[in-house]
Amino acid sequence: MTTAEIVNLYNGYVMPTYGRSLAIVRGKGARCWDADGREYLDFGGGVAVNILGHSHPAIVRALKQQAPQLIHCSNLYYTEAQGLLAKKLVELVGADGKCFFGNSGAEANEALYKLARKFGHDEGRFEVLTMEGSFHGRTLAGIAATGQEKVKKGFEPMPAGFKYAPFNNLDAVRAAVGPQTAAILVEPVQGESGIRPATPEFLRGLRQLCDERNLLLMFDEVQCGNGRTGKFFGFQSIAPDVTPDAISMAKGIGGGFPIGAIWTRAARKVKTADGEIPFCDILGPGTHASTFGGTPLACAVALAVIRTVEEKKLMAKAAARGKRLTRGLKALRAKFPCIKEVRGLGLMLGIELDREVKDVVAKCAAAGLLVIPAGTHTFRFVPPLTISNADADAALAIVEKVLGQS
Repeated sequence: MTTAEIVNLYNGYVMPTYGRSLAIVRGKGARCWDADGREYLDFGGGVAVNILGHSHPAIVRALKQQAPQLIHCSNLYYTEAQGLLAKKLVELVGADGKCFFGNSGAEANEALYKLARKFGHDEGRFEVLTMEGSFHGRTLAGIAATGQEKVKKGFEPMPAGFKYAPFNNLDAVRAAVGPQTAAILVEPVQGESGIRPATPEFLRGLRQLCDERNLLLMFDEVQCGNGRTGKFFGFQSIAPDVTPDAISMAKGIGGGFPIGAIWTRAARKVKTADGEIPFCDILGPGTHASTFGGTPLACAVALAVIRTVEEKKLMAKAAARGKRLTRGLKALRAKFPCIKEVRGLGLMLGIELDREVKDVVAKCAAAGLLVIPAGTHTFRFVPPLTISNADADAALAIVEKVLGQS
């Protein structure tokens, strides 16, 4: 089919919930092609999902090997791949705990909200304190948790139980904690509002505050996790001495195959009517579930993705490529005053302009580079961790060309 034919199908049968542009039909590594045969260097990465690039052999092989064995199995039964993936994620966190599996970042965050409510229930605490500029998904609870008013418009009234404080402002967070607060939820690197990393002092201060006030500290690692910042989790690149109580993850963990997960801490203890139990056991049978969460196929793919990231040393490569891109972008900033700031860690970079970025994103695509907005004035680089130095330089050259024409 041509682009026009695919667009006609969407116009007739697909709800208009996205502002779509190209019709992508094929991808390989860091490149993809549209229905009319045009080639693109993909620095959007499926919105930070395709950490191994398009159609990576390890993912294809895992799908081919697992699919003939067992695709789906109810969570009423044990499956090997889910247990192995949970063990691996606990090891990557570096602290004892347990995992629960869903299908997306929004689902993973929903599990965090329920954890917070279960944790604080007997004391009448149910509020989750999140940050201004945050993004936590598109479910009703997700947009209620998100610290951006634009995502809430038209869907009021919001579910109760969420408050907001300025990001990277520990004094303001401390002042916002009230008698009903049960947890603090933060992205170690805010994604959708412009790629804004937390400071080490902020994350350490949140840990101390949560310990003082008996609150949960929960990290949303959906976008900044999975090796993108140079460590497997974003917080490990910022404040590796901080251990949260729970972590949500998704996006890159499956390299393009849908899977979400949470990790919960074992060392944190919770008092119940039956005595003290580890926090990771607080959601018992009947309290939470996911029909498609942690299927053998999804877990086999995620294991293959993580194995590849480790064996190919892609986290170190992400850090190195990120430094190369950052140097190049800062050089462009000196040349083009329209670039206000370059922010981020590893291969999660934001380029803030003094204008809206919609036209720049479109012009980059026309020149063969796919980038995506992060807020109105920032576009981001979230390419595969597998990109080469040549890919990085090619992306910089296209940005330079587009800004020179703007």
